[in-house]
Amino acid sequence: MPEELTGITVAFLVAPEGTEQVELTEPWKTVEATGGTAKLVSTESGTIQAFNHLDKADTFPVDATTDATGADAYDALVLPGGVANPDFLRADESAVAFVKSFFDAGKPVAAICHAPWTLVEADVIRGRTLTSFPSVRTDVSNAGGTWVDEEVVVDKSGPNTLITSRKPDDLPAFNASLVAEFAKTHA
Repeated sequence: MPEELTGITVAFLVAPEGTEQVELTEPWKTVEATGGTAKLVSTESGTIQAFNHLDKADTFPVDATTDATGADAYDALVLPGGVANPDFLRADESAVAFVKSFFDAGKPVAAICHAPWTLVEADVIRGRTLTSFPSVRTDVSNAGGTWVDEEVVVDKSGPNTLITSRKPDDLPAFNASLVAEFAKTHA
């Protein structure tokens, strides 16, 4: 892959446990392979516990906590999925504020699988078109978003670019779109 993200720092926001490992590691590898810097942000310091669906997988060190950092320290945000991860995040005020700060700053955000639950809680999808894991469809609609069943959706109708995908099978399209859109942050 070409080095399209050189000079760009991307925050990956995850809860202390419950993130779907492949939805964290594959976009992370893509950011680094294209010259970007990836940073793990969570609601607690230490390490996070990732999962392969319902089974514990690897742990990863946290670089910063949501109560000690903000959008000003990053150029873009990735929200990995997993069922538990966004459910924990949407119940944490500092995590919700962290996500909302990227929209307020006009910085690009990419969310996959169940991650739009956190976007719903941050009240940032009204009038936007996005996708997610199908079980999140009603929540997206109730929050004023338009849900579509597509591999990847890039919505530029709001204050920032929002990239969404449905599931791990969509990661190649998700990763290609986040690189293309994040690269525009320094263009």
